[in-house]
Amino acid sequence: MDTFHIEGPVRLDGTIEVSGSKNASLPIMAAAILAPGTTILRGVPKLADIAVLRQLLQRLGASAERENGDVHIDTSRINNPVGEYDILRKMRAGICILGPLVARFGRAEVSMPGGCAIGDRPVDIHLHGMRELGATIHLHGGNIVATAEKGLKGKRIFLGGPFGSTVLGTANVLMAATLASGKTVIESAACEPEIADLANCLNAMGAQITGIGSPRLTIEGVSALKPVEYRVIGDRIEAGTFMVAAAITGGRLRLQNCCLEHLLAVVDRLERIGVTIEPTEDGCVVTRTGGIRPADITTQPYPGFPTDLQAQLMAMLALADGNSVITEKIYPDRFMHVAELNRMAAHLRKEGPSVIVAGVEKLIAAPVMASDLRASAALVLAAMAATGTTIVNRVYHIDRGYERIEEKLNAVGARILRKSE
Repeated sequence: MDTFHIEGPVRLDGTIEVSGSKNASLPIMAAAILAPGTTILRGVPKLADIAVLRQLLQRLGASAERENGDVHIDTSRINNPVGEYDILRKMRAGICILGPLVARFGRAEVSMPGGCAIGDRPVDIHLHGMRELGATIHLHGGNIVATAEKGLKGKRIFLGGPFGSTVLGTANVLMAATLASGKTVIESAACEPEIADLANCLNAMGAQITGIGSPRLTIEGVSALKPVEYRVIGDRIEAGTFMVAAAITGGRLRLQNCCLEHLLAVVDRLERIGVTIEPTEDGCVVTRTGGIRPADITTQPYPGFPTDLQAQLMAMLALADGNSVITEKIYPDRFMHVAELNRMAAHLRKEGPSVIVAGVEKLIAAPVMASDLRASAALVLAAMAATGTTIVNRVYHIDRGYERIEEKLNAVGARILRKSE
């Protein structure tokens, strides 16, 4: 199992190319199921989660291969509409094959998904949406079995849940609705850029979707979709992570393939903390020359502050001059990184869905354990600012969402050594 040995403190300075979006690529790869033939996706990052979904598509009977940096997916020979447990347990996004399989084949059997240990994330909204479209759903042996022998039918569907809209649930229902007969209206749809990217890709395939980027998506069902060539958007969470990397090390980073419109809430918080963000033609330049000011942050559905950057900002605010409060409204249990940051001399106290962050003068290196994807990134950021050599264990989590993160950071001044132990 690999570990990172990270020497700090360092000051980052240089240019980083942000990879394509993991959270956009995964549902778009699943969408290829809807269009028999070969879809070519450009800008798909080379990540563990992407490899898992490629394997999942191959189990269905499709081919999914990397060629010259692109992903080529041929779904013309799918003959096994079953998402098996040994693959789905590794990644939550695998549930996205449910909607496309039911829409195209009238049947799907998909294992309940796995993923990061960040709290309860039920799939009941996914199943509600599929039932509303006319699918019959039952559970058998830990698998979701969905059938629609006479096809799916469009309907007005409300997809809101106890913590707001659901990104993967919206993706699943959106994909299924493209081949449903009649009109579907999704109310309380997720507005995340990754959903907009999926909708744009589906429209390129021949779907008829309007309201993209809004909480109301309207889909006029079509009889068939065609394969396309499509480039996915840049990864806003990776971009946000590198923004914090520049800030926490008091450095200067130029980020390319970064859309600031996707990060307005993050930019707002960082600027209030004391970070300067200058837009460029293809991204931005991020610098911090003064101290770190405290801030209050509450995670919310897009366009609010993203839950996937909560841990990274906590690592930075651990060094602020004063007290901060971070409240998690999406996954209230997503605080497993708190104990690990405290091992590095941070002063964090969890109170219900919030963490009180009392800023300290410096962080001190220590052995720490990564508990999930974004917590891993937070520990890497903290380690680059800490005094001494930090050992981050179980970095396979970070490989699920960041493409060659140690290589990108080392190229701009970090000192990260990956070791297999």
